[in-house]
Amino acid sequence: MADIEVTHPAPAADKALSFKRVLSSAAIGQFVEWYDFVIYAYSAATIAKLFFPAGDPAIAILATFAIYSVGFLARPVGGYIFGTLGDKIGRRRVLSLVILLMGSATVGIGLLPTYAQIGILAPILLIVCRLLQGLSAAGETVSSNSFVAEHAPPRHRGRFVSFTFSFSTAAPVAAAIVVLAFSNGMPAEDYQSWGWRIPFILGGPLALIGLYIRRIVDESPAFEQVVATAGISTSPLREAATLQTAAMVRAFALAAFSSLGFYSLSGYFVTYLVETGLDRQDALLSNGLAMFIAFVSFWGGGELSDRYGRKPVVLSTIVLSLILTIPAFMLASSASFGMALLGQTLLGMNYGFFWGAFGIAVVEMFPARTRVTGATMSFNIGYTLFGGTAPFIGTWLLLKTADNLSPAYYIVAVSALALFAAVTMRETAGGSMADGK
Repeated sequence: MADIEVTHPAPAADKALSFKRVLSSAAIGQFVEWYDFVIYAYSAATIAKLFFPAGDPAIAILATFAIYSVGFLARPVGGYIFGTLGDKIGRRRVLSLVILLMGSATVGIGLLPTYAQIGILAPILLIVCRLLQGLSAAGETVSSNSFVAEHAPPRHRGRFVSFTFSFSTAAPVAAAIVVLAFSNGMPAEDYQSWGWRIPFILGGPLALIGLYIRRIVDESPAFEQVVATAGISTSPLREAATLQTAAMVRAFALAAFSSLGFYSLSGYFVTYLVETGLDRQDALLSNGLAMFIAFVSFWGGGELSDRYGRKPVVLSTIVLSLILTIPAFMLASSASFGMALLGQTLLGMNYGFFWGAFGIAVVEMFPARTRVTGATMSFNIGYTLFGGTAPFIGTWLLLKTADNLSPAYYIVAVSALALFAAVTMRETAGGSMADGK
């Protein structure tokens, strides 16, 4: 029997395969985390009926979005836990942990008994699941973006981070398709009874796929360099707060704008369109299309940030938000599918370009020793205060003012806050991922 010659991949091929795994693990992780998170918002009307006592539908919707916001209360805690772990034990281990936690919490929501079955315990258990979702989501975005950036070629970090980060926006598109498919593909009573659970339960297998890929990728070179040279920080949060205070403040302001835009568009807009007269199916479809446009726009933002720098892209998109938000809401609230799609597209495209540059800019602001902690804490405090409350505040403003443009005024005010951070931020494109300079 002839000997079989075994060949091993060349180092370059091995490195390319490793980087593909990094990209795959990050893209799947971003998708799973935000599919699981957004599916709750898209199921808000059904959850309101099943997990709260019968009464005023508007109050039930507000209660549902209040629990939606509860998930964000855990984010600063999760940011501290997973940020510290990311800077102490490595990005890869943290990313494996957070995707497993998110998948478990989402499947848990899909299996929960309703208010009619166990009474007040139903919304309490719903809150517990949302808190677990919030903890895990706190560790995903920044850890994943840092992981990709620390593996990527310096001249193309914006391209690769924007590509994997964009899958957070693909998640609402998939969530809209799944909810539409099940709500239209079965009798209404079956969907209300048990069909609504399927989109949540689907999060489990998706999380397991992401977990498998994350367990076979290599740790980031920047973190390994920290371990080998400068040494791991004993208190990354104290070090970041002391030495990178300005970076944390700017990252917070940009995260406030980012989160308000994302959760207004993905978590609130379907309800907003329905409340202003659009059919629910048209609202879901138009929102899904707009989120797909935002998904593609991510890549443009990343590419432009590699070519011209992070600051010009971040600054110009915030200025456009100040100009476009009110006209976009005027179009979207006209109870016309075409106008709703156009209004959301204006917002989605502009946010997409912003997110494409923001994802890489916020992790480049910090050195590797404190990157995950500093960026994660700033990111999650911004997301808690402005993203988690976006659906609730939007609904409350609409109920209190009866002005269809009141949520737009709020977004414009936060855009002005972010503008100051964008004007004062330093350019970070092409710098070292080891020392953040």
